[in-house]
Formats: sequence, C-alpha cells, structure tokens
Amino acid sequence: MALTRHPWRRRATGTLAVLVVAPILGVAILWPLTPGVANADQLVRTHLSAFHSADLIVLPRPDRVAQALIATEDSRFFQTPGIDPVSVVRAGVGTVTGSSDTGAATLEQQLAKNLYFPQDDGLVVKVQEAELALQLDAHYSKNDILRMYLADVYFGHGFYGLPAAANGYFGVTPAQLSWAQASMLAGLVQAPSAYDPIDHLSTGRLRQRHVLDRLVATHALSAAQADAAFAAPLGLR
Repeated sequence: MALTRHPWRRRATGTLAVLVVAPILGVAILWPLTPGVANADQLVRTHLSAFHSADLIVLPRPDRVAQALIATEDSRFFQTPGIDPVSVVRAGVGTVTGSSDTGAATLEQQLAKNLYFPQDDGLVVKVQEAELALQLDAHYSKNDILRMYLADVYFGHGFYGLPAAANGYFGVTPAQLSWAQASMLAGLVQAPSAYDPIDHLSTGRLRQRHVLDRLVATHALSAAQADAAFAAPLGLR
C-alpha cells in the first residue's frame, strides 16, 4: 500500500524551522553591533533631567503600579530572561501568516526601546531590542528593571516617570497611590495620549477596567477588590 503524503506537514515543519533558526541567526549577526546596557541607569537620569522630572530611586512600597504593569504588559515577567519565548513564537507565526497577533514585548524589550531606540523601528531594531532585553535581564535585577522602567516611561499629559505622574494626576507620591489610581496609571503606558484621564476620562476608565481584570486574572486582586477599586474615586487634580 502506498504511503500517503502530507504536504502540509512539510510546510509546517519548514515554517517551524524558520521561526526557530531565523531569530537565532539574527541575534548572532547583530550581537557585535548592539550597544551594552551598563549605562541604562545613566540614560534614565539623562532623560528625566531633560524633562525636569525626579528619578525613582527605589520601588515604592506598596508597588501597586508595578504589579498592575506586570499583570497587563508582561504577566510572565519574573519567569522569562528578558524575552518571552511564547511571544517570540507567536510573533513569528503572525509574521508568516499575516496575522495581527504579533506577540507582546516584555518590559525589558520596552525599556530597551525607550532607552536605546525611541525613534527607530523595523526588523533589525526589533532584533537589537531583543538582544538588549537579554542583556538588561542579565545585568540588572528584576526590581531594578521595574524601577528604571517606571522612572523613565511616559504616562501622558507631559508626565515622564512615576513620581511625576503620581503627583501630576493625583497629587500623591508613588507609595500613596490607591489601587484605583495605580490601575489607571498602569493602563496609560500602552497609549498615554489616548487614555489620558484628564483629556479622555471615559476611554481611560475602559483601560483601567482592563488593567483591573488582568490583576484578577493573575491573582493579584480578587474580583471584589477589583470592583471596589473601579468604583473608588480617582482624585484627579
């Protein structure tokens, strides 16, 4: 009896090989051209100085914005080495199939882009961002990465960094932020202008609800706690 051939299996195997081999080759080729990350802290301070913003010396306690950020942007943050293999494969599949699901960047990748390639894009830059993310994870603790990210990221309305955003939106320090306020701020990093609660409160509230739902999904909050946070006043200035 003749064997049945399955062309789709060959195509699938070939596609899988490309998804695995191509990123490795890209990293190997571009690694010597990619800058190091020993100056990451200095870059954060330089950036903040340009906008007259205060640095975030240590993570606030409680670190509610960091928890909300991880739940929403990078739920496997503490388990990955700077890049998320699941997202890498999803991004590769999206590229091959033309799907809009191209995977999510880790917090390390986002920090690498903010510090080293804020105005650049394209495949080569994406590979270098991934390399820098690996370097950041190897060179700094996870808490330091969170601190630099929160110190540098733009929260909209002219507020760079968590201290400026906490004070500018709510008149409090980062450690004084309620869950209502922290979930609002964490939602801003994806699209600061679109979700700005001063100019676009209704849209910002929808994003806040999504962040709170992610906090429930990752077991940081109970459903009742998330509902209470959503019902609580924001105290916008």
